[in-house]
Amino acid sequence: MGSRLVRGTAIGCGVAAIAGGGIGWAVGEPVTPADIVAARTMPADLCARIGDVSSLLPKASSVTMTQVGSTTITCEAGSSRAKVRAYTAASVKVTITPYGGQDAGAGNKPFTPTQTAKKVFTRSPMKTLDTDRPYPTKVSRTASGMAGESWAVHALVQHADVVVQVDYTANPVDADVAQKAALALADRAIWESR
Repeated sequence: MGSRLVRGTAIGCGVAAIAGGGIGWAVGEPVTPADIVAARTMPADLCARIGDVSSLLPKASSVTMTQVGSTTITCEAGSSRAKVRAYTAASVKVTITPYGGQDAGAGNKPFTPTQTAKKVFTRSPMKTLDTDRPYPTKVSRTASGMAGESWAVHALVQHADVVVQVDYTANPVDADVAQKAALALADRAIWESR
């Protein structure tokens, strides 16, 4: 009786080992950190490459975009009423983020950088812009002030592994003009980050 139990256990273990090996082979090797593609490094002069933003700011503003970061790049320029001595103010901020791959969970191939960037873009609560644009685009516009003369426009654009967000706030400005300016700046940032 004892030998039957031992023999049954041995057979059960053998079947489990074969089945386990078969499942392991079907699922594939586990993903290691080396399998996940890292985010690429953006150029050190990316903000300078984006170019002149003086048309978005009042005259006498500082139009040099300040660059911060090495992986995610932030470019900023702005003015205040105190500097230009008029009832105008504007600021522009461009955030360029290259995405790396991501672990997709046990038994799955890792997400590519493009898939990760698309996932981030899709999850944004901004409204999708349905126009003939070269890149997937989302926008959000918020009015402030009594007559809607002040606008904060946010544009989000994705191309391959890069997501660009432009935050443009100006007073006074027309909402459509501000949106066109933000989209043009986002497209320039996408082009220069290729």
